[in-house]
Amino acid sequence: MPFPIEVLVAAWFVTLVAGMLQGTVGFGFAVLSVPILTILDPALTPIPQLLMAFPVALTMAMRERSDLDLHGAGWIIAGRVPGAVIGALLLSAVTESTLNIIIALVVLAAVAALASGLQVKLNPATKFSAGVVSGITGTTSAVGGPPVALLYRSAKGGTLRASLGVIFSIGVVINVTTLTVARQIHWSDVTTALLLFPAAAVGLWLSRFLTGKVEGEPLRRAILVVAALAAVGLVVRTWAG
Repeated sequence: MPFPIEVLVAAWFVTLVAGMLQGTVGFGFAVLSVPILTILDPALTPIPQLLMAFPVALTMAMRERSDLDLHGAGWIIAGRVPGAVIGALLLSAVTESTLNIIIALVVLAAVAALASGLQVKLNPATKFSAGVVSGITGTTSAVGGPPVALLYRSAKGGTLRASLGVIFSIGVVINVTTLTVARQIHWSDVTTALLLFPAAAVGLWLSRFLTGKVEGEPLRRAILVVAALAAVGLVVRTWAG
């Protein structure tokens, strides 16, 4: 689908910044890009961001693979399988606007709880549960990062980014496969993703100069802020739609 040049330039800029955010904080690509691009042109979202998320996440995982939490990633990925199935079923049974509002409320409640001092233990049960929720939100809204990032918010930056990279890489494959079977992905989504991906790649490359400046408490705060923005973005998307 052709886009006016001014829309395309704006979409490239937003995608570049989103790539920088993803590479720095560990998630946030769809959080930032989807709401803004939806306002620019609904045809730009959300499936193209889901398709671009695979190479972006895989690159992020490879860049900091030495810090990967492989055991934790396995439990979360296992949870994303049933989560993706549930998400696909919800897409065919519930309106997207209703899903967006529900997801926004859940994310905001989680952010508020963690900001107040709630501690969530990293164990197989919490990792699997976060994977299920991430699978649902990733499939229905292309925003699968907040549930997992909130779980890992106390981990060091390299572990967060590498683990999320692996989780998102495999999770996106699961989500795309599920959506393809459900006939929710169209050729126009693929061409739009190819059109915007160079900007995402540049943003991811630029993020390597920022990761060292965001560690410890600044990273934990950034995770809460980006997760809250994800919730607000879903509301904006619903309003724009």
